[in-house]
Amino acid sequence: MTQASKQPAPAEAVLTVRHLSKVYATGHKALDDVSLDIRRGEIFALLGPNGAGKTTLISIVCGLVKASSGEVRVAGHDIAADYRAARALIGLVPQELTTDVFETVWNAVSFTRGLFGRRRNPAYIEKLLRDLALWNKKDARIMTLSGGMKRRLLIAKALSHEPKVLFLDEPSAGVDVELRRDMWRLVRQLRRSGVTIILTTHYLEEAEEMADRIGVIDKGRLVVIEEKMALMRRLGQKQLRVTLARSLAAVPPSLAGLGVTLAEDMRTLSLTYAAGPGGDGPAVAAMLKGLADAHLQVVDISTRESSLEDIFVNLVGGAA
Repeated sequence: MTQASKQPAPAEAVLTVRHLSKVYATGHKALDDVSLDIRRGEIFALLGPNGAGKTTLISIVCGLVKASSGEVRVAGHDIAADYRAARALIGLVPQELTTDVFETVWNAVSFTRGLFGRRRNPAYIEKLLRDLALWNKKDARIMTLSGGMKRRLLIAKALSHEPKVLFLDEPSAGVDVELRRDMWRLVRQLRRSGVTIILTTHYLEEAEEMADRIGVIDKGRLVVIEEKMALMRRLGQKQLRVTLARSLAAVPPSLAGLGVTLAEDMRTLSLTYAAGPGGDGPAVAAMLKGLADAHLQVVDISTRESSLEDIFVNLVGGAA
């Protein structure tokens, strides 16, 4: 074990990953020396293009796939040496809608709770089903449920044993707006109760709204791990767009050298600048002065700030 891997994780970490790698029999390296700490009670968004290693990482943490090297600890329990204790702290909502189609909703959720050695708690199961709008389906066989209801059931099963860490692997894929709203309301409730949420999603606006921190993985390696707002300030950009009363043949000399561009409509001038503190003052002031010096009549001014999706695309080269 390297010296780095012996260093203790921060006190607030509930999940620690150290030097984790996974090489499949085909030779494909799905994970390459991944290390990170997930804090207790945070929402951590793990983003990356298809095939980046997100699902492999989750599968190793949940004990579904064996790592080639490295270690994972959940609340201090080693996922390999102390599997039962570590796994009992984890809930997983997988991408695939796989469950026992002949069982009823109530029995399926209750049975899953029992698998983790938890005592029967009908009141908790009832609250869970009500929170997920499944109560009126509690006696329905799973085979009769719609796709959205089956997704709700997967969430209920993942929460049945009251885990401290919840993995949501593409939870919004193929679900309706109502379920998405219910699901994120429940996620917020869980965070307030101290549950740690790790989610992967292709709906980056959800990650932007919900996550406390962002991790981006590409080709099996972590590209960045950062507080969401700090990441967006550091890598984000703003754009000032000015629409003029008349068309121009080119960018005026008074704006030359500022990085101002002229749109195809020949009436819109744009300036892109850093989104961080102090990034807008000098650039915007210089553009406004250049407009005045050129005696240009302005009819509209608008600004746009980079979204998390813009930053993600820049980091991974546009892969989806």
